[in-house]
Amino acid sequence: MQYALLIYTEPGYHEVLSEAEREAAYAEYFALADDTRYSAGARLQPVETATTVRVVDGRTLTTDGPFADTKEVLGGLCLIEAADLEEALDLAARLPAVRLGAAVEVRPLVPR
Repeated sequence: MQYALLIYTEPGYHEVLSEAEREAAYAEYFALADDTRYSAGARLQPVETATTVRVVDGRTLTTDGPFADTKEVLGGLCLIEAADLEEALDLAARLPAVRLGAAVEVRPLVPR
């Protein structure tokens, strides 16, 4: 089954890391990318670059910024293939962002 690992962080959390800590975290993400269960992943631009789109009464409305004002923002995602939820949770716990204070939402994808 496919799962999305949605990584929620405080804005700028990685900026407080030393260069060595940042390089170590990147190395862990690159190692995860070599795992056969890994499908895709991406780090998102800062939340300030977001634009939210809604359609209300047939009119398209856009708003600068994210949908909700929260302390943590969606900072990136990974798509993985796992046998079950337990395996997906294990992979999520290995993400460097988790050790650095992020929350990871693990959500199964709807099969095609």
